[in-house]
Amino acid sequence: MIRVLLPAPLRSLARVSGEVEVEVAGTATQRAVLDALEARYPMLRGTIRDHATQQRRAFIRFFALQQDLSNDPPDEPLPDAVARGTEAFCVVAAIAGG
Repeated sequence: MIRVLLPAPLRSLARVSGEVEVEVAGTATQRAVLDALEARYPMLRGTIRDHATQQRRAFIRFFALQQDLSNDPPDEPLPDAVARGTEAFCVVAAIAGG
């Protein structure tokens, strides 16, 4: 099981109060985790990735083990600690403004 931390607005949309867990068959990658997340919580489709292109939304970032994974290829394996479920895959909503 992959542990996923979502920002408060997405937790509210998904109707969950804390971290969620998703099961990924095969290699744990960003794409696999997000596919499993959207399958389990269909109301999140289009909020993290664009519907058509499947590209990460501009103000969404991915972190694990204090590393920004946002610009990593979506099919690159996630760190072992995330794949084992000992560390969480974090979806973070970036803040912009002036």
